[in-house]
Amino acid sequence: MEAKLQKWGNSAGIRIPSSILKSLNIKMNDILNIEQEEDKIVIRIPKKKKISLEERFKKYQGENLAKEFSWDEPKGKEIW
Repeated sequence: MEAKLQKWGNSAGIRIPSSILKSLNIKMNDILNIEQEEDKIVIRIPKKKKISLEERFKKYQGENLAKEFSWDEPKGKEIW
């Protein structure tokens, strides 16, 4: 398949057909790796590193939003 290189602002770009994007499950704003290999431009989907829940908690720098709460007594047709 041929694609035309076109001016895009101060850069250059090519259009990737939607059939290719769909078959590779690539969506708008996804991150892709672009590399030069000799005389080729290679576009790859980065491999997603699986992070455990424990690792996610270790990296979390935000505020602890956990608060104490009470279940109280039922006030309607709740079944406990």
